[in-house]
Amino acid sequence: MNRLKLEQLLRHFFLEDIGDGDVTSDTIFRANERAAGVFTAKADGVVAGVGLIAAGYQLLDPHIEVSVMKQDGERIAAGETIAAVSGPVGPLLSGERVILNLLQHLSGIATVTRQAVDLLGDSPTRLCDTRKTTSGLRMLEKYAVTCGGGYNHRFGLYDAVMIKDNHIAFCGSIAAAVKTVRERLGHMVKIEVETETEAEVLEAVEAGADIIMFDNRTPEEVRSFVRLVPKPIITEASGGITLANVAAYGATGVDYISLGFLTHSAAALDISFYLQ
Repeated sequence: MNRLKLEQLLRHFFLEDIGDGDVTSDTIFRANERAAGVFTAKADGVVAGVGLIAAGYQLLDPHIEVSVMKQDGERIAAGETIAAVSGPVGPLLSGERVILNLLQHLSGIATVTRQAVDLLGDSPTRLCDTRKTTSGLRMLEKYAVTCGGGYNHRFGLYDAVMIKDNHIAFCGSIAAAVKTVRERLGHMVKIEVETETEAEVLEAVEAGADIIMFDNRTPEEVRSFVRLVPKPIITEASGGITLANVAAYGATGVDYISLGFLTHSAAALDISFYLQ
């Protein structure tokens, strides 16, 4: 994760939650009072975002010490400790909610990603995320996907071309859309085309797309479409894919499976923070 961007995000999150001050902690605790606490998993899963603990607390009080017991990407069982902290009790509790919320959310994403990866078994197909992320949290959520064994799709509209149905409708055809992009952009930008029919797949191949997505197709359709695409062109399946059927898509020979639910529907992993 980009350290400067991470600190910028954390400052914004703390400002939203703490505002002008933690009325409760500022009233109860004296400045020299210290305490220790632990972040503990209350459910089995995969950890992501452990670095947020140290990064967050360093912003609030550099005297807080953090000892990490679990690294990002590691499996964790209920009852195991993720990290221990010690320092001024006020900042420990003031930063608890922001840090805990993020840690739970990112670990939930990593956990469901690992579940999907495990379901693929020995398939060479890779799982990746989408742009269906929480505004402001995309960098963190996509990082969590990699902690679970997945890969990142494009980060935004700025780093790759994806020609979808509305682009094709406006241009009149896949060929016309790809031709327009090729003429106006340099050779460093990849072009992905979304397809739904065999005819569209063949048109995308002929147009010279770098990546061809099969959108909302069954595993049987994806398998037949993959056979139409020359090896140098990357293939991707997306839409309607769940944990219940991801293994079937992994057996089609497609290069990538993109899953929106990894980031937009992952349940938070239950993690607690208690003073000792």
